[in-house]
Amino acid sequence: MKTADLHKKYTECKGISIDTRSISAGQMFFALKGPNFDGHQYIDKAIALGAKYSIIDDEEYKNLPNTILVKDTEKALQNLAKFHRSTLTIPIIGLTGSNGKTTTKELLASVLSQKFSVFATKGNLNNHLGVPISILSIKENHTIAIIEMGANHIGEIKFLSEIAMPNYGLITNIGKAHLEGFGSIEGVRKGKTELYEYIRKVKGKIFYNNSDINLLKSVSSDDDSIVYSNSDIEIINSFPHLKILYKRQVYTSNLSGAYNATNMIAAITIGEYFKVESSQITKGLSSYIPTNNRSEIRKTNHNLLILDAYNANPSSMRVSIENLHNAKARNKVLIVGHMLELGKESKIEHEELIKFITKCKFDKVFIVGHEFSNITIPEHCHYFKNTHNLNLYISDNPLENKTILLKGSRGIALEDLIPSL
Repeated sequence: MKTADLHKKYTECKGISIDTRSISAGQMFFALKGPNFDGHQYIDKAIALGAKYSIIDDEEYKNLPNTILVKDTEKALQNLAKFHRSTLTIPIIGLTGSNGKTTTKELLASVLSQKFSVFATKGNLNNHLGVPISILSIKENHTIAIIEMGANHIGEIKFLSEIAMPNYGLITNIGKAHLEGFGSIEGVRKGKTELYEYIRKVKGKIFYNNSDINLLKSVSSDDDSIVYSNSDIEIINSFPHLKILYKRQVYTSNLSGAYNATNMIAAITIGEYFKVESSQITKGLSSYIPTNNRSEIRKTNHNLLILDAYNANPSSMRVSIENLHNAKARNKVLIVGHMLELGKESKIEHEELIKFITKCKFDKVFIVGHEFSNITIPEHCHYFKNTHNLNLYISDNPLENKTILLKGSRGIALEDLIPSL
């Protein structure tokens, strides 16, 4: 079936789904395949749950009700998203970066929603499947969209940009993330700035922080760009919640950590460009409450937690630890999980992290994860192979009246410690 014809079928549906665990009646179901799953095995379930159409690429299932056979379901999903994007006339902001892209997306969505009907990428749907799903979730009532794009290798942002077709682009920063796939910090820069290359091609507009050297050297005077700068930020307070003075205006947030100031001014800059009133920008920033394990403050019955456990890399790890170190709080406890996807740089980056931690003053330090297992851990730090073992220790040695930072890669699941804290 031609993509244009498939799009006509799509317009009859109430959205799309690739997972029968979350499918709704009237949606179009794509039976995708992966190394450990085959969506075709769930077509009967999709039909029973009310899928209007099921998109398949296995002829064995073509006689089931309302199935549409295509050559490749994944490519059909991506091509359908491209076609749908071509029908949209609203501004689309493409957003990527090593750190802070999801927080910036949420802040920006909160700011722009004061004036526009905003679509923003849900959760972390920012890969080769998530971006098409996001594009296909943009409806007629939306007047602006923010599409988050993630990457762990060169060429991925280029691919995602060709699906999302943004006419505005923001890279939050360039840092030591996904070094295993990118190979080096220069590889990260090259991969992330593929967004800039696409924006140039379509004669769109670039937003960038000129305090980031890697971003600064990736733009030129010929670019149609809007600049913001860390030099214009004054930190009024960074703990427990961040408050800044920026261009003579005070902005408050529910985020913790001075490092989030650059995320705030990115949202301010784009909000100003789209003529959101100053009072609305202030309201948008102050009304966003993080609930996604990113720079989140939680009070338990016993402790105050700084929950920043969704992901970690050398760049984000340092600023989070520094934030706790500088916080005006007593009885500071650091719980650090290992960092993943660092490839051959893993050992040296974990060693450098331990050196950095030893320069800071904390009441207690807990180190978790196998990536730390082959390096020397200082005597004052408690090492655990995994989160489960640390949980057992905390159960026997309760922590009370502490300010605790939890920071680590998603795979270590530090949030599992929360019930014990």
